[in-house]
Amino acid sequence: MATELNNRRLPDWIKLKSRLSADETQENVRKLVKENNLNTICISGNCPNIGECWQAGTATFMILGSICTRACKFCGVETGRPHPPDIDEPKRIAESIRKMGIKHAVITSVDRDDLSDRGAGFWAQTIRMIKEINPLVTMETLIPDFDGNAEWIGQVTEAGPEVISHNLETVRRLTPAIRTKARYDTSLAVIRQISDSGIVSKSGIMLGLGELPEEIIETMDDLLKAGCQVMTIGQYLTPSRKHLPVSEWITPEVYENYERIGLEKGFRFVESRPLVRSSYHAEKHVTSRDDTKDQL
Repeated sequence: MATELNNRRLPDWIKLKSRLSADETQENVRKLVKENNLNTICISGNCPNIGECWQAGTATFMILGSICTRACKFCGVETGRPHPPDIDEPKRIAESIRKMGIKHAVITSVDRDDLSDRGAGFWAQTIRMIKEINPLVTMETLIPDFDGNAEWIGQVTEAGPEVISHNLETVRRLTPAIRTKARYDTSLAVIRQISDSGIVSKSGIMLGLGELPEEIIETMDDLLKAGCQVMTIGQYLTPSRKHLPVSEWITPEVYENYERIGLEKGFRFVESRPLVRSSYHAEKHVTSRDDTKDQL
């Protein structure tokens, strides 16, 4: 996510380096994104890992427009009345993935509470179009909660992406103050349905919002009970002065400890670093349960 924080106010381990270089790969990706009128979190979210991900052949696209119907206190995405869905967007994204030579695509979206199915049908159409045009590309979908509606969530699981992620964002106690409309237990139910479908399930939280260490461990346990297999943990950064301030800067050593605890508890993967975001190392999370056990 974008941040207005000045580097001089940040701890040394999280100072933000230049996001975009003149690397030819990055320039080509940016050009194609602009030409095809696409939204990508990599650029709009000012992601700190943009170079590493694009070099690995991974990019994150945002569908259903760039205006969200919710106004979560941590998120810098614009809130308001969205435009109608662009019926040509699924094909444009699929064709762009082919042109970019992307190996692993991550798809996310704004919340669309204005749509009768909250955008689930559009999600399924996009996934199928990407698979049709790019049969060798693997895919992760970072989905909203669809109000916890099992039928709508089922449309996404039936479309068959390799990984489906839904972020808890924070611990149970802080959820009402930080997330708009979304509920902690609703999100756990979404993750449980993903897990029960046989698709790799994934979730992430941010640190530095006032959570306690024991609450993070409780969140890990809740996710594991819901069948979650992959967890990401990163530092919250304030998108603007209008958003919640950072409560605490968590040191790299603490993140490393949470990674160790998570793996010991049974997660297949734990990505835990200050600048980790939901799609960090996403291409690695596709591997099967058996293969991952062998790696661990």
